[in-house]
Amino acid sequence: MSEQAKKKATYEDLYSVPDNMIGEIIDGELIVTPRPSRKHTYATSILGSRVLPAYHFGEGGGPGGWIIIIEPEIKLGEHTMVPDLSGWKEQRFIWEEDQNPITVTPDWVCEVLYPSTLRLDRIKKMAKYADHGVNYLWLIDPEQTTLEVYRLESGRWLLLDAFDGPQKVRVEPFEEIEIDLGDLWPKRE
Repeated sequence: MSEQAKKKATYEDLYSVPDNMIGEIIDGELIVTPRPSRKHTYATSILGSRVLPAYHFGEGGGPGGWIIIIEPEIKLGEHTMVPDLSGWKEQRFIWEEDQNPITVTPDWVCEVLYPSTLRLDRIKKMAKYADHGVNYLWLIDPEQTTLEVYRLESGRWLLLDAFDGPQKVRVEPFEEIEIDLGDLWPKRE
């Protein structure tokens, strides 16, 4: 063999990632991407501010019973990933673990698409979420002002619905509250 085998990345490799970047390990490869853009973090923050009170705390007619975390580090098998938002039904979440990444598979993950991470989110991460039994996946694109809602069915993603622009929606798994998608897109004067 003339080509040297590529060394698999380890969790310790994440310590070398600069503070202004996000490090993930997928299929043994260390993937380093820039911190999200303003549009990206705006959409994540606003969505979190809508879902978290109702589902985490049970406010405003929401059912509560969920743990919602922004940018958690999760470990799914050999993969370490950082989704934009994740949610666990409260009874499944483990508060005390010996290591930093959360090892309980989320019930819901939201990825906010950004041009530099679009292929990573849609191809590699989406497949790993399905492989490890994440029940729901949302893909939000602030540039295109879209939301895609997926549910895992027999190990494959089923597109439940797609929305464009400033619609008010009720979508799984958070259908008890109405989310105004127009709030996720920065207002341009």
